[in-house]
Amino acid sequence: MSDSKVNELKSDVDELKDLLKQAKRKKVQDLLSLEIRKLETEVIALKESSKDAAPMEAASVPTTSASSAPAPKKRYQVKINGYGWDQNDKFIKVFVTLKNVETVPKENVYCKLTNKSMELHIDNLDNKDHILIINKLLHNINVEDSYWKQKNDTVIVYLAKDMQCVKWSHMTEIEKKFDDQRSNRFKTDDKDNVDPQESIMSLMKNMYESGDDDMKRMISKAWYEGQQKKKLDTLDL
Repeated sequence: MSDSKVNELKSDVDELKDLLKQAKRKKVQDLLSLEIRKLETEVIALKESSKDAAPMEAASVPTTSASSAPAPKKRYQVKINGYGWDQNDKFIKVFVTLKNVETVPKENVYCKLTNKSMELHIDNLDNKDHILIINKLLHNINVEDSYWKQKNDTVIVYLAKDMQCVKWSHMTEIEKKFDDQRSNRFKTDDKDNVDPQESIMSLMKNMYESGDDDMKRMISKAWYEGQQKKKLDTLDL
């Protein structure tokens, strides 16, 4: 049907062109020229629509099937709060335990390191992206010599010490600051005969209120672990 319409419009254009040749008056010539351009534009539009009709129908088939397929699950990020660490003369070793982490592709397990911080990323494990962030390390590390390994249910990050053979007393500056302030408070309390337990709670409260996010997380963790230990000691009795 579109082909017959195109042919009919072409015939109209040809006839109008013949009339344009015969026209003498300027206004008539302009009207005929305008009509010719309109019809030519319509012819082009009909041709384009006939070309696109078949591909559009074919493309509609996979669109329908795709809409019926279930949407992929959205991954979300999980912060890792617990880790263990050890050291030798050359490395600080950070241990992170995650079930089946050895099944994750190597490119999905990586670290972002600076000389004073580390971020361990484990992407798409059980449809979750896990991340461990440790800021304000106690001493500088050598980024180029640091590396990490996947083992059964464990990732080990080897942070190369910038100053080898130097023993780290703590993992972070914040942990050391907390212990130093607690020790100083104990010394003062001994002199004044103040209850040590009350002093600890007062110290933790003051540090929590004045500390940054890392300090608050560390104090919350220490308080929680202390409460759990107290419960276990009570059960043992």
